[in-house]
Amino acid sequence: MPRQAGIVRDFKVALEAGDVEALVSLLDPGVTAIADGGGQVSTTLRPIEGAERGARSLLLLQDRLKDLTILERTINGQPGLIAQQDGVTVSVYAFEVAGDRITRIWAVRNPEKLRPWTTG
Repeated sequence: MPRQAGIVRDFKVALEAGDVEALVSLLDPGVTAIADGGGQVSTTLRPIEGAERGARSLLLLQDRLKDLTILERTINGQPGLIAQQDGVTVSVYAFEVAGDRITRIWAVRNPEKLRPWTTG
């Protein structure tokens, strides 16, 4: 798990820096990113596949929400990230890592599913 935590930390740093090349280097060429907005918030409706496409999509989201604070947290027992806007959790990111690359990203933006992250 320390290796996965390091990869997730590097992902966070690259995302915050807007570094496409660094993001691509952390993503498996066949990475799949899936987002769940629950029909309540905007998100991509189809899985995003491929490292380059995934990196660019993530940076577009980051660019639109410049006032996000990205925090490292344990998600489903694994290293992950949460994004907060004005202290409110707006996204939770879980990762699957194989070797030294991220193979899958799950982004939950559905407010109903974020309740455990916004209380207490």
